[in-house]
Amino acid sequence: MTGARESKKEATRARIAEAGLRLFREHGYDATTLDDIAAAAGISRRTFFYYFKSKDDVLLAWHGAGALSSALHPAMLEQSPEQAPLEAAMRCLLSLASRYETAESKAMDALLRSSAALSGRKDIAEIQMERDLADAMSTLWPDPAQRTQLRIAAMMAIGTLRLSLEDWRNDTSDTPLAQHLERNFRALMPSANDGE
Repeated sequence: MTGARESKKEATRARIAEAGLRLFREHGYDATTLDDIAAAAGISRRTFFYYFKSKDDVLLAWHGAGALSSALHPAMLEQSPEQAPLEAAMRCLLSLASRYETAESKAMDALLRSSAALSGRKDIAEIQMERDLADAMSTLWPDPAQRTQLRIAAMMAIGTLRLSLEDWRNDTSDTPLAQHLERNFRALMPSANDGE
């Protein structure tokens, strides 16, 4: 029964996010109200707040940060602590790259870059991704003496993701995001190329 309930909740959340995306694209972010989204999703205003705190949260659910951040912590925990933290972060982000490569994520990314206020929300979401990544790293490498190193590695990893997303957006040859990520991480970690 719990599984069916969770599936229904996820379906409702997805329906709200899809309604928001459609309205944001059709009318613009500022012109779309929370009530518009609720009506388009066939729910009440009260139900909306059960799933999202604001229309900003609907927007971020579609952004790469939303697509990646919910999976970031568990994906990082799947990495082996036998590798260097930055190498593990690279492998984690490579495993998640395809989640960002959707038409919806691209549309939301363009929206988030369309104004200074929305761009600020995107930056905040990416800072949270850094924290989530560092938290997962602290589970893999629990030595308190490594905390600063892990925070720096997480910051470098998310910074590399941001650069890779920019490269991918500007790439006219349809190179997958994962290839941009790997190239940029390898530039950051030249010692990884020593054996090649």
